[in-house]
Amino acid sequence: MDDDYSRMTVKEFLTALSSSSPTPGGGSAAAISLGNAAALTCMVCDLTLSKEKWKDSWELVEKIQSIAAPIFLDSFELANNDALSFNKVMDAWKLPKNTDDEAIKRKNEINDATLNAALVPLETAKKASAILELLPELAEYGNSNAITDVAVAALLAHSSAIGAIYNVRINLLDLDEVEIKEKTIEISKNAEINLSKTLEIVERKMS
Repeated sequence: MDDDYSRMTVKEFLTALSSSSPTPGGGSAAAISLGNAAALTCMVCDLTLSKEKWKDSWELVEKIQSIAAPIFLDSFELANNDALSFNKVMDAWKLPKNTDDEAIKRKNEINDATLNAALVPLETAKKASAILELLPELAEYGNSNAITDVAVAALLAHSSAIGAIYNVRINLLDLDEVEIKEKTIEISKNAEINLSKTLEIVERKMS
């Protein structure tokens, strides 16, 4: 894959996503959703830090932004890596298996590539969960004029986390990786909890 999704326009990425090519696919889309969530989080932080009215929240919001900003940058790399990891799985399946040695090498390459293809979206899910952990406080103490932006950030981060976890799970179907599977369950639970917390605050603020 020669494409760098961070250099594409929105239209170019969506066009690539809509094509018959398997990459970019759902894993890359989940990573871009993570980037959108992180970007919105940073925007709300900026809107809070630029207003004296919210001065009491500045220290907290600066901390939130210090976490969200690097995740925004990481999201592009994760989108690229997801496509690369899938392509490596496809390459491994194409390896020859005419001899016993070739068959063993091919099997090992497939397992290694498949595990890596699970670890990339797992990282996306972890970072999406990290964004979601920030949003209840941002909804509570950030600029209330941007409260619906916090809601959208939460929904996008949740979508990123759960979507990425589906990609982890499908790659683990034939692998015995109990620790990773347990981690996906933990991330899913936390994502649901923090989405609910955030949206409850948003609803209260809008009432």
